[in-house]
Amino acid sequence: MERLAEMALLADFYGPLLTEKQRKIWDLHYEQDFSLVEIAELEEISRQAVYDLLRRTEKILQEYEEKLGLVQRFVAEQNKAFDVKKSLQELAETDFISPAAWERYQNISKKIDDLFRDIEAS
Repeated sequence: MERLAEMALLADFYGPLLTEKQRKIWDLHYEQDFSLVEIAELEEISRQAVYDLLRRTEKILQEYEEKLGLVQRFVAEQNKAFDVKKSLQELAETDFISPAAWERYQNISKKIDDLFRDIEAS
């Protein structure tokens, strides 16, 4: 997984467990794309202090993940859901014996598409 995407997932899952200061610096750097120098000026601290805080925060988030494994489970479940969606997309109307079965398939497929739309929107 790409490092930035991994950091974003870790923050999504474990961010509420961070201190307010850690969350703020994390948000400025990873979400708002501020440089270390910009954050240091904004917070009136040294660039080194910003760097150290970000590294400690990353370590804390990774330790939470090592202990709880929520991101790993989320990614595994998401991959399973994508596999199900792909398998459903491979089906055709001719694969079904009755029109009622085809209609049920279409309803299930629509619900899965809605679910993925919700996931992507969040």
